[in-house]
Amino acid sequence: MKNAVLVFFSLFLLQGFSQSVDTFFSKTDAFFKANVKNGLVDYSGIKENPGELNSILDLAKSIRISKDDTKAFQAFWINGYNLHVIKGIIDNYPVKSPLDINGFFDKTKRDIGGIQITLNDIENKLLRENFSHEARFHFVLVCAGLGCPPIIDGAYSPSKLEAQLQKQTELALNNPNFIKVKGKKVLVSQIFEWYKVDFTQDGKDEIQFINQFRNEKLDTKAKLGYYPYDWTLNTVR
Repeated sequence: MKNAVLVFFSLFLLQGFSQSVDTFFSKTDAFFKANVKNGLVDYSGIKENPGELNSILDLAKSIRISKDDTKAFQAFWINGYNLHVIKGIIDNYPVKSPLDINGFFDKTKRDIGGIQITLNDIENKLLRENFSHEARFHFVLVCAGLGCPPIIDGAYSPSKLEAQLQKQTELALNNPNFIKVKGKKVLVSQIFEWYKVDFTQDGKDEIQFINQFRNEKLDTKAKLGYYPYDWTLNTVR
């Protein structure tokens, strides 16, 4: 009888956890659909009505997903990063750039997933360190600057994550404003400079990495350079 009660209680807790995770993804999806337009965020609208964002982040505080559940873990923390970037901007809005907020990425700790963690540590310790071969993270983590690839109007979900990572990477690397071809020279985002190690694995160089996702391949002998990162706020205008 005792064993039956324990099994029932465990199933009850598991069902409750599953519902919380499903609710997080569904509410996050609705939030981004309502507040993202053409890759830009309606910060002023969210500032006026922050209730839904706060509700999602309150829910996310207690969600714990094992990194062994790879796609769910990755999707949760990608969404969590993007949501907390928006929360950080809203808490300081109006602001012209995330860099105007002291310690925005590396000092301020966010309450999510049962831990207190900075945005940099979500990116570097939870995602990049645990999944070191997944360079496509750089095209879905959005830092609130126009230099970042655009934020999508929906949530990243475990069942769609592979396709979403691929799509966003292809969109960025085929965008002439992100990969700038100037004759024999190719100018790329400073993301490729800051995270060079991610794009030069398995003997590849940056151009070889980029060409995996491009329709029109770059000249493999082109000279590579980096254009300045635009930290202007990615706000709806």
